Amino acid sequence: MNSRSPSRTIRTNITLALCCFALMGCSRKVEENAEAPKSQVVARIGDQVVTIQELDNEFRSANVPAEKRNDPAAVKQILGNIVTRKYLVQQALEKKFDREPTVLLEILRAREIVLANAVGSRDVSEKASAIAKADIDRFIASNPLKFANRQILSIEQIALPANTASQALIDETRDMNSLDQVDQKLTAMGIAHSRSNGALSSGDISADFFNRMLTNQADDLFFVRSDQNGIFFKVKGRESRPVDGEDAIRMARQLMKLDLLKTEASMTAVTANLAAKYEGQYAEIMGKQSSDLMPAQK
Repeated sequence: MNSRSPSRTIRTNITLALCCFALMGCSRKVEENAEAPKSQVVARIGDQVVTIQELDNEFRSANVPAEKRNDPAAVKQILGNIVTRKYLVQQALEKKFDREPTVLLEILRAREIVLANAVGSRDVSEKASAIAKADIDRFIASNPLKFANRQILSIEQIALPANTASQALIDETRDMNSLDQVDQKLTAMGIAHSRSNGALSSGDISADFFNRMLTNQADDLFFVRSDQNGIFFKVKGRESRPVDGEDAIRMARQLMKLDLLKTEASMTAVTANLAAKYEGQYAEIMGKQSSDLMPAQK
């Protein structure tokens, strides 16, 4: 009888699989570098090379506009970043960091993220390219606050980390009518925050919220969550800035693409969950039947 525990066997198999993946990746990299034509090589660092394709890809990842990719300052910065990264990779390989299980898992995770993003972006790009002009016109007409009736609100705001903006805090500040009061309250509670002037577009908030702001008193305070922040603000003024013509079409296409991304992400999460088989307590957590309790397939 084999005395090795199943969990130990599984861990061993995972480690071996990850090692094979890492070795195959390194082997492919060496082969790619060895086969790169000299005309495509822009730098060498140890036994590795930097190709023009890598440089172009780095420019894309850094969102450097095409017209600035021949700028000496931009090339110096981006190429320097690649060389530094490859140098650090060599140092990591020499110290055998690539054999550590946690590093191997991170390498596998990075690979999965890149491939998952490639599938998602490719699918969305194909659907976005099929958006008809009539669809864009309907989107523009149905979102007047983003286009024809767009307004920019000048605001005074207090921003704080979203994780500190609890519902209890919001309830406590509900009856306040000045940012000074909010400032004093946050200071007394020891909550880090900053105060500044800013701007808010009517296209970035819901129509109901925008209309509520217009009908409320001038000294009312409002609260919104934005990215990683919670924001208390007071409206100081309004300015009409409609978006029309080609600008509206470009903006509408971008917003529709973002909607497609959200829809695809939601649908993919549901499909993946249906396809997954969870084990033990994780099945209960995920609201599914455990795979070890599922009837055997005939």
